[in-house]
Amino acid sequence: MSAVEKERVDILLVQQGLFDSREQAKRAVMAGEILGENEERLDKAGQKIPVTTELHFKGEKLKYVSRGGLKLEKALNDYDIAVQDKVVLDIGSSTGGFTDVALQNGAKLVYALDVGTNQLAWKLRTDERVKVMENTNFRYAKLSDFEFGQPEFATIDVSFISLGLILPPLSEIISMGGHVVALIKPQFEAGRASVGKNGIIKDALVHKKVLETVTQMMINSGFSIEELTYSPIKGGQGNIEFLGVLVREDSGKMNDKINIDTLLSQTYAQLNHTEGKADE
Repeated sequence: MSAVEKERVDILLVQQGLFDSREQAKRAVMAGEILGENEERLDKAGQKIPVTTELHFKGEKLKYVSRGGLKLEKALNDYDIAVQDKVVLDIGSSTGGFTDVALQNGAKLVYALDVGTNQLAWKLRTDERVKVMENTNFRYAKLSDFEFGQPEFATIDVSFISLGLILPPLSEIISMGGHVVALIKPQFEAGRASVGKNGIIKDALVHKKVLETVTQMMINSGFSIEELTYSPIKGGQGNIEFLGVLVREDSGKMNDKINIDTLLSQTYAQLNHTEGKADE
């Protein structure tokens, strides 16, 4: 397995949209205003930490165990998706942002599944409603692995793997009619030649191609696409990410109201992205 990529704290702060410049970020770090995912203070702007670390301000009370939870919150709120009393499967649970959102919205039980280990926040690990499934590669999962009930709702937040390898097994596991909120990460869907410097995609044509390819994967796997939108926060390296709201049906299709070109225009406008700018 390749080593986890690391980056300077001040650079990550800019990439995650917390500051406009590294100079601003450095001043905040020196003032002790920046905390890591586990509430630890980061006081050296030049310290290199994993690029997946989600940073935030001191005194900023996080609603969930990680900022990643805001991505799922947007989908649930914008599209009126209910998880009350449902059995939920969180694929790529990591520290548990999505798991936390599901529980706070009344989920009966959550399978927190991740290929890694010892990442899930302690408050979730010790919650009797959470069934921890660490060291589990979902590509090889089957329905019988979920002994506490068939998942009725699922979330997907995975890295270094295409959704094309996650959706087929999920279609055999989730209940018919079950909803899925899938995070689409273009940097892991586009070919290596299409990913720019520092792993960041800025080319609108690449974003469009990824969305066209991924939505077809979803349909081919038996999922209908009800909604397609952008993530409210960027990925760890500053990449724009997208959210798909799916439902398991006998045959997949895409909502006629979804227009990828319109979505991209809205995304760039909202996230202050320069549309069509090629990677440098």
